[in-house]
Amino acid sequence: MKLNLHVLEISGTWEPNDAERRAAWQVYVELVTRVAVVPLRAEEGLLREALSSMYSLFATTREVLRQHGPEVAEPKRSGQYNFGYLAVAMLNFGVRPLLASWHPLLEDWESRRPADRSRRDHEQLWSQSDELRDVLKETRRMLTTYADLLASACGVPSLLEAVPISD
Repeated sequence: MKLNLHVLEISGTWEPNDAERRAAWQVYVELVTRVAVVPLRAEEGLLREALSSMYSLFATTREVLRQHGPEVAEPKRSGQYNFGYLAVAMLNFGVRPLLASWHPLLEDWESRRPADRSRRDHEQLWSQSDELRDVLKETRRMLTTYADLLASACGVPSLLEAVPISD
């Protein structure tokens, strides 16, 4: 297995136990049904909703980790990872940088929206909207690799074939 989380590259093996497989499935379902891996086309959706969807991965993943307990983070032999480590790394090195940078920038722009302008129209006028969409694409590519790893751990074929390609 190899994951490139931009700041951190994880390379090694993962032999999930049953608890890790169940936890992986729960996070996998969240990923493949969100903008985390589903493309956000230029003419679709709101950037705010995309960031909110990404942010919700924190609550979901925390809940999965709490629900499955220490069994999903049990120590493994050298060179092996566990679900807990991989999940926290995905959040802290894959999703958090996107949110930490872009959430306040978008929030600042949103605070300037005139009352007579729709959220969508206002967002489209933002000079940084295309840049944020590009960053979302980059993050999506990384999270797609992570989703593939989770599918493999669960022993299921990728459900990403049901995701429309737009890049």
